[in-house]
Amino acid sequence: MDAALEAKGIEKIFKNRRALAGVDLVVPRGTCFGLIGVNGAGKTTFIKTMLGIVRPSAGSIRVLGGAPEDIDVRRRIGYLPERLALPPAWSATTYLTSIARLKRLPRPREEIDRLLVCVGLASARDVKTRAFSKGMKQRLGLAAALLGRPELLVLDEPTDGVDPLGRAEVRELLREEQARGTTVFLNSHLLSETERICDRIGILHAGAVLRDGPIEALAAQSTRWIVRFAEPIDVEGFTSNGDGNYHVEAEDPAALDEALARARGAGGLIVALRRDVPDLESILRGEVGG
Repeated sequence: MDAALEAKGIEKIFKNRRALAGVDLVVPRGTCFGLIGVNGAGKTTFIKTMLGIVRPSAGSIRVLGGAPEDIDVRRRIGYLPERLALPPAWSATTYLTSIARLKRLPRPREEIDRLLVCVGLASARDVKTRAFSKGMKQRLGLAAALLGRPELLVLDEPTDGVDPLGRAEVRELLREEQARGTTVFLNSHLLSETERICDRIGILHAGAVLRDGPIEALAAQSTRWIVRFAEPIDVEGFTSNGDGNYHVEAEDPAALDEALARARGAGGLIVALRRDVPDLESILRGEVGG
């Protein structure tokens, strides 16, 4: 498996506090990976370690096949930090031009113009960042991370402060980047957003990865189904808590078909059917407790 990130036994100790306690994690290239966990789990520390901002106390880590400290590796990474500090007297264009200069991008003006449109800041290109809202600052930070078409995007709370419509725009933008072959590494407290964007998840707790893999694998294959009928019914095997949804257990497609046949035989008109799969909040709660 070609990996964008390989971490083995990563530990980080700050004085008397162990922030990371042996993280083992592999993120395949071209995936959109979400790191989730409660406050204090070590998510931001791990991100800073994979970027070479923080040196691990033990273990090894490789990013895009090289060391995080390698300047050539760093140029292939786009990063949006959790707390983005912008020069208040600079405009959006000036800020992006400075980032392009640091990345040594030739003739960046065309790409800057394109990204300002992509993140919805074309009309604010010459506005000083001191006048930006939190959401506008996040959009500008995302544009900076996307400069140079990086192979790996590392985003720490990318939609923090962004309104619902803006979140949808960010999701679409990240899907386009992933389709281009970019690996996306996302850390967010907004689990519903993470679930919509990511195809793989890692659960970090007390400085260690409890589980990681495709969302479907973490959720497991539930044998419980949710059925909605046009009118209330009373049939063996179907239960309801009064919200209009009925639940039925079925180990395989044949058992499900048999149950639905009983419901139809009792006069039930099926208008919706879906597997009862837990969401990320339920998965996280089940892993870490409480």
